[in-house]
Amino acid sequence: MSGGEILGTVLGVLGVWLMIRQNIWGWPVGLVQVTVYAWVFYGAKLYSDAILQVLFFVIQAYGWWHWLNNQHTAAHSELPVTRLKGAALTRWLALGAVATDGWGTFMQRTTDAALPHWDAFILVFSLIAQWLQARKKLECWPGWLVVNTVAIGVYWVKDLYLTAGLYVIFWLMAVWGWREWARTVGPVSDRPGQSKTGPTQG
Repeated sequence: MSGGEILGTVLGVLGVWLMIRQNIWGWPVGLVQVTVYAWVFYGAKLYSDAILQVLFFVIQAYGWWHWLNNQHTAAHSELPVTRLKGAALTRWLALGAVATDGWGTFMQRTTDAALPHWDAFILVFSLIAQWLQARKKLECWPGWLVVNTVAIGVYWVKDLYLTAGLYVIFWLMAVWGWREWARTVGPVSDRPGQSKTGPTQG
């Protein structure tokens, strides 16, 4: 258990709590947290997870901008929560499956990565969940539930016990977040930036 793992754990819980509350400060907290965990995962040879933190940084920076830029519109005081249509959800799942297999195979053949396909699953579906969260889609929360379930097992096997414990907390918080966001969910939309109530939704 390292100092970085402890710091990342504290920031991770704080960041998710702020996301559940739809508080825009969750994004800058998240930027610091993923920076810390990039070093933690690199040291554990979980290279896909280390790369994931870098990509998270980019998406979180976008999410911060997107929420800030769209929180004041003619119809809403903040960016509303919306849902995906079934066809869009199917496309995301198919893309995730193909990308997981491709990246996992690449990491297995070219690196000494531990648990390459499981690690790839965490990378790919975390990116999908993070993107949907940045777009304020309700489906981000069930996505996080699945990702967190896999992550708990992977991090426990790699002796990252505090991180595994963190993801147990994340799992419970994802259930909470799903419930809280569902209370304020708006119309269904099938593509980023489009919904029945205007181009700034979702």
